[in-house]
Amino acid sequence: MPALPWIILALATAAAWTDRFRPWVPVLLGGTVAAAAANGLLGWPAGLALALLAVLAWAVREDRPAAVRWVGHGLFLALAGTLSAHLWPGFHNPRVMGPAPLTPDAVPFTLYLNLDKPLVGLWLLTVVPAIRDLRPPGRTLAVAAAAWLGTSATCLAAALVLGIVAWAPKGPAGAGLWLVDNLVFVAVAEEALSRGYIQAGLARWLRHRRWGEPLALAAASALFGLAHAGGGVPWIILGGIAGIGYGLAYRHGGLPAAILAHVGLNATHFFLFTYPMLHPAA
Repeated sequence: MPALPWIILALATAAAWTDRFRPWVPVLLGGTVAAAAANGLLGWPAGLALALLAVLAWAVREDRPAAVRWVGHGLFLALAGTLSAHLWPGFHNPRVMGPAPLTPDAVPFTLYLNLDKPLVGLWLLTVVPAIRDLRPPGRTLAVAAAAWLGTSATCLAAALVLGIVAWAPKGPAGAGLWLVDNLVFVAVAEEALSRGYIQAGLARWLRHRRWGEPLALAAASALFGLAHAGGGVPWIILGGIAGIGYGLAYRHGGLPAAILAHVGLNATHFFLFTYPMLHPAA
């Protein structure tokens, strides 16, 4: 499998975090698209998604009429959900792990390297850079560590009670690739959308209400839980709990803290407990 498209995409994502290098994002994204297309990883419908993202970047600019901005944001949310769920055609994401159980009592696990979902995080960091909410590094790391430990303890204890996971320390082949994918692409996309865009956007909208920020955090966490509905009610509950932890990390430590807390919980689950969950017959 060619790694070049994801290397360039990772560089584009890193550039989007900085004011200095953000103008290079379109160039690097173009390189990603060219490398992916040359290796048969993109079909023509993917080009329509990229074109729509470009149009929406124009539509949501502050100098556009309010109606245009509202339509642009609404269409972006719909497109972001479609790309995150891998429902937009034309993205041929390669399978790099599985399907195979990581432990004898686990359901089979499959890992794909995605080109569609990371576009959501890249678009947000590039077009709405205020979502980063950068804080001093020491504060970011302290908040991230606290959120990681607190959210991991709460979520995994609940998962044990619900019978979804069991203690299962492991270091399977491909774990390094899984961790890099989580850190560079998965958590960035999910936290940029759920916390930086939805939670922060709701907090601004509700800023004149007494409980505006807690309501925004609760709503974003509930939506994050519902995004895990494919796993059933227990995963909605666990996703909502995790969303609260990540939301608090974002509120007190900025987007990097939320991302690090997210990756920390995922890694604790992956390396120390049944992943992704116990087989129903176990």
